[in-house]
Amino acid sequence: MGCERVRAPRAGDSGAAGAVTGWWRRWRRTRTLERRAIPDPLWQQTLARYPFLAARSAAKVATLREMATLFLAQKEFGGAGGLVVDDAMAVAIAAQACLPALEFGLAWLDGFVGIVVHPDAVVAHREREDEVGVVHTYDEELSGEAMHGGPVMLAWRDVDEAGKSAAEGYNVVIHEFAHVIDMRSGATADAEAADRSTARGRWLRSLVLEHERFARRADRDDETFLDPYAAESLEEFFAVGSEAFFVAPATLKAEQPRLYRLLAEFYRQDPERDRTEQGGQPAPLEGTKKES
Repeated sequence: MGCERVRAPRAGDSGAAGAVTGWWRRWRRTRTLERRAIPDPLWQQTLARYPFLAARSAAKVATLREMATLFLAQKEFGGAGGLVVDDAMAVAIAAQACLPALEFGLAWLDGFVGIVVHPDAVVAHREREDEVGVVHTYDEELSGEAMHGGPVMLAWRDVDEAGKSAAEGYNVVIHEFAHVIDMRSGATADAEAADRSTARGRWLRSLVLEHERFARRADRDDETFLDPYAAESLEEFFAVGSEAFFVAPATLKAEQPRLYRLLAEFYRQDPERDRTEQGGQPAPLEGTKKES
């Protein structure tokens, strides 16, 4: 699975051609927001079904609504297994997909167009070659999958229940779009070769250490808030951690404060602070154990 980075503007991008392109993009954005705005009743219904979306300032919620509107205009939704993706389903997915990119912009969700929604989890047939060259075949049940270049696959049952499963730190949309952002930005790429004299290198090394600590806990069968699947790889640790960061920030911060700080630095968001500023009360799950 490859990664690509967002290109920084070049000196040659300025000038008349750049000005025309910039004007056209702003015009298209304004036109989309005017003509294809998410209806207010549908948006309010979405916030009510997924309360973690609304746990931030009114200005940030308004920005999320705009991003979701533009996301819907850019992506193509398709149902599988006879599922028909209606407006409410598409808006629910768009709002959750855009949440991790709230401070980045939609460019970090570029690189693919299609979103395939299945009624429930699907079984994928896998092959894996071990270190001695033996090929193992097995079936894997998937509630979501993000591939470089797309499409993104989601199981609607898990998306539909995201308001309830938030207490467990589980959210399939955020998980898969954390992978999309990771592939786009190269957040977890080349961890071993990262230059520790740079800010990115220090951040990445800290993430690696947190992953190693978590993997040791998983090996001991310790009870953890994060799904033990997070121990599988650094990429999965980032994605599973991102789920909890956005939908159960109080619990994640209580159990793994270092991971919480790393994700807050990466996403440029602090959902626990946002939630408490909006009047929410911290409520970590009973039995939560702080990292050692």
